[in-house]
Amino acid sequence: MSEPIQKINKPASSPDMHLTVVDKLRMLLDITKTISRTLDLDEVLTLVMDTLGSLIHYDAAGIYLIESTTVKGETQYVFKSKAVRGYSISFELIEPRLKLGEGFIGYVAQTGKPLISPDVTQDPRYFPARPQTRSEIIAPIISNNEVIGVFDLESDTLNAYDQDDSSVLQLLASQVAIIIEKVELHDQLVEKKRLQAQLEIARQVQLALLPEHDPHLRNFDISAYNFSTEEVSGDYYDWVEIFDDQIGVVVADAVGKGIPAALLMAFLRASLRTGVQIGYAPHIALSKVNNLLWDSVEDHQFVTAIYGILDATNKTFVYSNAGHNPPLLISPNGDYRMVEYGDLPLGMFREMRYHQHFIRFDAGQILLLYTDGITEAANSKGEEYGTERLARKVIEGFDLPAIKMIDFIRKDVADFTERKFLDDDGTLFIIKAI
Repeated sequence: MSEPIQKINKPASSPDMHLTVVDKLRMLLDITKTISRTLDLDEVLTLVMDTLGSLIHYDAAGIYLIESTTVKGETQYVFKSKAVRGYSISFELIEPRLKLGEGFIGYVAQTGKPLISPDVTQDPRYFPARPQTRSEIIAPIISNNEVIGVFDLESDTLNAYDQDDSSVLQLLASQVAIIIEKVELHDQLVEKKRLQAQLEIARQVQLALLPEHDPHLRNFDISAYNFSTEEVSGDYYDWVEIFDDQIGVVVADAVGKGIPAALLMAFLRASLRTGVQIGYAPHIALSKVNNLLWDSVEDHQFVTAIYGILDATNKTFVYSNAGHNPPLLISPNGDYRMVEYGDLPLGMFREMRYHQHFIRFDAGQILLLYTDGITEAANSKGEEYGTERLARKVIEGFDLPAIKMIDFIRKDVADFTERKFLDDDGTLFIIKAI
């Protein structure tokens, strides 16, 4: 919590004319100590404006911060008044519509140099904000070598400001810049903690969507696992019991990472499970999901997926591939092949037609479904783990149970990349015919 702010007991716009520069610097120090006790930027700037008159006389004054806006693809910078005194109500509500380089304020913001105008009527750069103004002083507020705003003081008398006033105003501006930096860092920290909390909640929800255990299906040894990055995963796998001798299997990968990718996975899970309950064949189920994604997601979002039905009685896998990595089929003698059949990813085009493919297992064969987070995992030289290395590792651990083979491959990927976490989410789904 911020400490309560105590205002300095000096009239805002009638400083003691006998104050020396040293006296003003002492007062400036008191002001700085006072305003540094709060992290509320509006409160800081209001307090500065209320106490500024104790240092330098003004009849009207304003603190303006620079904000950027995008108009027709072009970035424009405008001034937003954060604290003003002495102007008409209409001016305070409308704010000066100045750009960088326009008026005294725009000039100081553009150049980063303070300005003193002893007679504003003789300066063509002057932007008339109030008819009574005769002289003016402006100081830039600079943070990290960048002008982020300005102080503007106006007087109804000619030649009201000198270099001592400019020095004091610049010192105050530098202190305000430091406080603005502190406030922004604090706000960023708060926002970071808020996002981390949201990501952790999303991660827990996503983990809850994954199967609690591996499927048990006659004639098969099956295990699957998701190796996520430190962020929320964009990978997804699932299995659903259809009959005693059939399960639906899906492995998918949403474009990108984080919460948007995780939301796509949740959407895909709900849609596919609905398709399983209705009894859609894999190619029909993917076609339905594709249209739902097309209607619901942004243009740049899509999902690659393999969805199929594993039949224990016939030892078959009937599946459709929506732009996903080709399944890897490996035989006990060490032969392997990538089953290179597939169509476009889900969500790219409406009314996509997906084809159905068929694999019959021979005794001892292994079918490996995976995501590119495994094969594209790279070492320090930029070399990728690759499909060939993945196949050789499966052959090396061919006699291992599926669940141990998952860990066998994971350790090899970690040794290859020399990192604990993958650059991208990785999923393995191993189906061993026994």
